[in-house]
Amino acid sequence: MKHGKKYNESAKMIDRAAFYEIEDAVALTKKSAAAKFDETVEVHIRTGCDGRHADQQIRGAVVLPNGTGKTVKVLVFAKGDKVAEAEAAGADYVGGDELIPKIQNDGWLDFDVVVATPDMMGVVGRLGKVLGPKGLMPNPKAGTVTMDVTKAINDIKAGKIEYRLDKTNIIHCPIGKVSFSEEQLTQNLNSLLDAIVKARPSTLKGQYLKSITLASTMGPGVKVSVAKF
Repeated sequence: MKHGKKYNESAKMIDRAAFYEIEDAVALTKKSAAAKFDETVEVHIRTGCDGRHADQQIRGAVVLPNGTGKTVKVLVFAKGDKVAEAEAAGADYVGGDELIPKIQNDGWLDFDVVVATPDMMGVVGRLGKVLGPKGLMPNPKAGTVTMDVTKAINDIKAGKIEYRLDKTNIIHCPIGKVSFSEEQLTQNLNSLLDAIVKARPSTLKGQYLKSITLASTMGPGVKVSVAKF
């Protein structure tokens, strides 16, 4: 894969064979981001889990102390008094059955997170084929299937992110923007890693976190030392 001049210049700052401590990795990731826009800083964690086994699936959510730097649009499926509660809490869209054709037939997906009260999951289930592949399906483990819609919306707007294994047993998560301070990014990364470490499946034998790589949207990857994990 050919990279541009800026990427190649940035890559020279990083020792490909080295594993950096978190603070140093964050500093290098910020320094090597050369795009004209405020890049997202992402972490990619390769695990020793086998997601084909239900007892080794990892999925959860954590509120990053400094948020993600992104404005998140929340859609809430609710009925009765929960509609007014969701609107008061700052949901961008609230509805029920009437939203099904809009999403299914018109391809409307102008939202980042979907929250649903448990009594609406029968309705939301009909959207499984649309929302599932995009990772938008509400899930109790992620706190997005709940009667406490106010807390769910507040957490999401404050910087709650979901972590889960992909098909190759890697977790990909945003931890902020390049414009964040090194301290803010470090705090966010530590909060995420603490949550993932706590989520270690009890059935897992061998090494849990095999590699951690930090990178900005357009920048080169920086390897983080996994020794302390």
